[in-house]
Amino acid sequence: MNLNSKIYVAGHKGMVGSAILRNLEKRGYSNFILKTSSDLDLRNAQAVESFFKEEQPEYVFLAAAKVGGIHANNTYRAEFLYDNLMIQNNVIHNAYLNKTKKLMFLGSSCIYPKLAPQPLKEDYLLSGSLEETNEPYAIAKITGIKMVENYNRQYGCDFISVMPTNMYGPNDNYNLNNSHVLPALIRKFHEAKESGSPFVEMWGSGKPLREFLHADDLGDACVHLMLNYSGNKHVNIGCGSDISINDLARLIKEVIGYNGEIKNDLSKPDGTPRKLMDVSFLHSLGWHHKIELKEGIAMVYEDFKNKTNIKVW
Repeated sequence: MNLNSKIYVAGHKGMVGSAILRNLEKRGYSNFILKTSSDLDLRNAQAVESFFKEEQPEYVFLAAAKVGGIHANNTYRAEFLYDNLMIQNNVIHNAYLNKTKKLMFLGSSCIYPKLAPQPLKEDYLLSGSLEETNEPYAIAKITGIKMVENYNRQYGCDFISVMPTNMYGPNDNYNLNNSHVLPALIRKFHEAKESGSPFVEMWGSGKPLREFLHADDLGDACVHLMLNYSGNKHVNIGCGSDISINDLARLIKEVIGYNGEIKNDLSKPDGTPRKLMDVSFLHSLGWHHKIELKEGIAMVYEDFKNKTNIKVW
């Protein structure tokens, strides 16, 4: 991938896509094709076909997806399945038809079975039942992995798949109806501090363990792999350590400076008990994370407070 190569970052406005774009720009790349969802509906097969024929991107980062937390995944099950299947089917297939030199497909750690051994190795894919609340999203992403693998096998493509752990960072979603746990807690603690509320209510028992990676680390890992890895095996991307949701809440509470209580709403679901990535394969490819969790939360909280255009409502 040369500095003047034509690069399409699908989903460049989202947290993951924008992190990839920032990293590419930092490295000196400048020849980008960028389309918002209103410019190009990736679910529309004809529109995607026309786009690839006209633009002929040499490299594609497929970071566009319909995403959300437990509530959104469980409520909009059909949409999460249909929209993600259509997006990835259209982009991957047209990348093949138009001889894209290399494509990266981004999935999610939810592809692994609910009760898989920890940490999650790449080989555990399809070894057991999925977590029920986000099964449609996981099935879509598993399909994407297999599509990449088999387009490589049948057509000789140079397509790769990466599976990030739980992400946080700039351009995150702070809408409490469909956000992930870390940005949701940042918003809850911030609003409780501002209003003087005596407690913050948190979904579930707080016992599940989760791994969190800053988006800028993910962006760096993705570009590193695009430059240095080819193969059918998908690659886990994470930091290799996890934290309970209760401890995460206490850490966010400390960073924000909130002095009230934390209450657990036990009527709400916990989700998967633990999701820790085995990142030994990633480490063998020469990449390690740089941003530790407390530092990253402090960075994100400043971003949350300072960006007037951030959509927190």
